[in-house]
Amino acid sequence: MSHRARVVVAGYRGDEVAVRAALNDADPGVRCTAYAALARLGRLRRGDFHQAFADPEATVRRRAAGLLSRLPTIAEGRPSLVGVLADDDTRVVEIGAFALGEQPDVAPEELAALIDVATRHSDSLCRESAVAALGSIGDPAGLAAVLAGTTDRATVRRRAVLALANFEDPAVEEALARLVHDRDIQVRQAAEDLLAISEGSTQG
Repeated sequence: MSHRARVVVAGYRGDEVAVRAALNDADPGVRCTAYAALARLGRLRRGDFHQAFADPEATVRRRAAGLLSRLPTIAEGRPSLVGVLADDDTRVVEIGAFALGEQPDVAPEELAALIDVATRHSDSLCRESAVAALGSIGDPAGLAAVLAGTTDRATVRRRAVLALANFEDPAVEEALARLVHDRDIQVRQAAEDLLAISEGSTQG
């Protein structure tokens, strides 16, 4: 049986000591498995995330960010995702942005970092993920970044138009009125649907 398989078995048996020992294994695949096993056991701690986010292997950092997206509440509080959003690996940033959008509370510095990713990151998948997260969070401070996303490439515009549904501001209807003429059919349809809902609620 491989070491990775032994860690999986240890996790299912509830052997937290054996699983934790694997967090320092030389094989990043084993480390990823250990973090996942701890999550399954409900034993992931804030310090474990700090260790994972500092891991030299991007695969481990990605796994930790993905686990955090499914674990919005941690007993002693979750770690900040500011550093994750500045990671050199674009997949880490993308998953980190998604994870932040799943959290019940977002710190001001995290929101600022997310806005920076949405408006300035060179990778469109990262911008797309950040725009979607800003929509999930719904903080008015993120509206300008979402509006900027409505002029980005099509994949980002699709996320941005849906994200607008969580904001109440005159600029939202102005943007939707413009987006019904977008060259991308998915953007146009989403804008039309949101405008119809808005008009229906106003008439009601």
